[in-house]
Amino acid sequence: FLRSFVRDADALIGATPQHFTTSLQLPVGKPGQIREVIPYGFDPAVLGPSDDSRRKLDELLTARQGRPVIFALGRHVYYKGFDVLIRAMKSVDASLWIGGRGPLTASLTQLAVDLALADRVKFVGFIPDNLLSAYYEACDVFCMPSVARSEQFGLVQLEAMYCRKPVVATRLGTGVEFVTLDGETGLLVPPGDVNALATALRSLIADSALRARLGAAGNRRVSELFSVKQMVQKTVAVYHRVLIGPRPPPRAG
Repeated sequence: FLRSFVRDADALIGATPQHFTTSLQLPVGKPGQIREVIPYGFDPAVLGPSDDSRRKLDELLTARQGRPVIFALGRHVYYKGFDVLIRAMKSVDASLWIGGRGPLTASLTQLAVDLALADRVKFVGFIPDNLLSAYYEACDVFCMPSVARSEQFGLVQLEAMYCRKPVVATRLGTGVEFVTLDGETGLLVPPGDVNALATALRSLIADSALRARLGAAGNRRVSELFSVKQMVQKTVAVYHRVLIGPRPPPRAG
């Protein structure tokens, strides 16, 4: 049913080019089908500062105790790859804050204990929207170590980039690679590769100029490509194209 529906749709909208080029389920569409890339719109108001977020930022900066901090955020499920990130921390001289929760929280916590990393890996739990900016501001690097194609985009990358933080993510062949550009707004590594992930994190922790350059470029990319305004305008334009329909061929003579 789904393949038939998609095949016969007048228009398809994907958030990244990879949503079209790497999909294993997307059939060839009918003649004249519109396929348009419209990036998700990011609303920076979600990360707007408040009295609560400022107090939380002060608290987090004190908690750093002068150590570099890597921040990760998401549901604690298999495809997020948090176990890979925790293992990578064995050779990264920094603290790791992991936000969110899920069915793997207990096993990930135990993994940190088993690797003698409990003093450097902190599970901060669910973070309400009004405090999110404090965590992004307090960290040095944001990491999204996903290991499976279930990760198709990763909105948290946009949040980190907006806050001028470099992103370390993975090459999944999905829209993740459209959001974070390797060497421009962050660093991409093979999924599940503990050593490559650790190397990327160490390189950013050691180079403040590189962090600043990637962070500034990420902020520009969010503003230029992932605004709510562009999403609305491009979506409305697709609606108009569908309503107008294909132009009939010119009549002979």
